[in-house]
Amino acid sequence: MARLTPLLALLLALCLCRAASATEPTAPAAAPATDADARALTLPAPLKLRYTIYGKVGFLPYRAGGFLSWTHDGARYDARMEVEVFLLGSRVQTSQGRISAAGLQPLRFVDRVNADRTVEFDYPRQRILFSEGTPPEPLSAGAQDQLSVFIQLGALIGAAPQRYPAGSVITLAAMGIYGPETWRFNVVGEESLHLPGGEVRTLRLSRPPARGDDPSADIWLAPSLGWLPARIRLSQPNGDYIDQRWRGSETP
Repeated sequence: MARLTPLLALLLALCLCRAASATEPTAPAAAPATDADARALTLPAPLKLRYTIYGKVGFLPYRAGGFLSWTHDGARYDARMEVEVFLLGSRVQTSQGRISAAGLQPLRFVDRVNADRTVEFDYPRQRILFSEGTPPEPLSAGAQDQLSVFIQLGALIGAAPQRYPAGSVITLAAMGIYGPETWRFNVVGEESLHLPGGEVRTLRLSRPPARGDDPSADIWLAPSLGWLPARIRLSQPNGDYIDQRWRGSETP
């Protein structure tokens, strides 16, 4: 199946976005994402986070800009993540959907580099549709896309941080453009970061590689930012990396 070149995939990566293998299994959500937890979700207020992005490909270091915009009216939400790389253009992801007692219910996810690639959540027929040729998948309870999963993750932790001490694990289903994936986050613990936007108290989570050639990922969620990501670092086995660091916020 077609994928971005390794260079473009790294330079234009938004966070943890990797196309899933068609044979990769999807596991159900682990205990932390139960219905009881979902009823206690606390969604962040509308906010636009701006990032400075540092990275390296081979011997080539680079710097880029990006943002995450999150808005909602209590019934529907709209999220947008964008990264711009000089001379290579931009990569944009959007997620739109509803807000329910169980948290976010995505309706449409778009991943755009040169063209839109989409995931549609069909709740009446209980199925998920993929524009890239993957057969429809059953729509499981609590399924997220690869952008909404970050807001859902922060909302779970923000509602009851004491439920997620260091060493605990959170597993969520995240739908990508080529099919379903399972994202497993290990809670590392609290850390204070010195970022371009200032010093921020965070909770660090780590996502280990699912396969030998997968990148590892670390995400730092900030209570002062509504438990949205203050930093995301994606590291390849060969030493290449992309490091997305918060540099400021504004009302969207």
